[in-house]
Amino acid sequence: MKYGLWRHQTGQGMGLNTDRLAAFVGGRLAAAADPDKAGPMAAYMKTDMPFYGVQKAGRVPILREAVAGFPAKTRDEYRAAVLALWRQPHREEKYLAIGYAAAFPRFVTLSSVSLYRKMIVEGAWWDFVDGIATSLVGEVLLNQRERMTPRIRAWIDDPDLWLRRTAIISQLGHKDRTDEDLLFEACERRMYEREFFIRKAIGWALRDYARTAPEAVAAFVTEHRVGLSGLSYREATKHLDLG
Repeated sequence: MKYGLWRHQTGQGMGLNTDRLAAFVGGRLAAAADPDKAGPMAAYMKTDMPFYGVQKAGRVPILREAVAGFPAKTRDEYRAAVLALWRQPHREEKYLAIGYAAAFPRFVTLSSVSLYRKMIVEGAWWDFVDGIATSLVGEVLLNQRERMTPRIRAWIDDPDLWLRRTAIISQLGHKDRTDEDLLFEACERRMYEREFFIRKAIGWALRDYARTAPEAVAAFVTEHRVGLSGLSYREATKHLDLG
């Protein structure tokens, strides 16, 4: 479908038509589908959820066209559009829901955290959760730190595994704007947990921050060497010289 035609079909002046957005994305993914890749992609993710077999490089232009042709003008439209994609049956449609959500930074605020929480809990696997944690929740934390920090702190001990993981990795890429106390608190409070995805998250978050503050991370892992799992410690210290 040509750009001008599907832009016209969004019903400009009448609000965003989320059904047409979902149909457009599904149609473009179906046209690009590769059945030979779909099975291995599902096997890699250990999921029964169907794949079209469209890898990231093939999804990028579809996302770009969806954002340009079906832009969210209000927060209600934003939420409706993200959910319209998120509720589709294929995994790539859900990836595009996350990408669409991140493409409208003016709506990536505290008011959207309930939407992101829903996606984290429903997604319940690392390929969904990590993108939401870093590109959405992490952005809210970075830009509205005072108001978002209590939410993150509450998630550290949440019964949901994926919210706990989000609390740990939400500051990835924050560099010198990282709230060091919050990061170390999350790692310390979860370091005795046996769950692989938590242990991996702790190591990943510490390793990332070590690029900015190697001495602080070295001091933390040294102090908590007994409590940290071997996996967390190895990941955290991968690029540290601890002598």
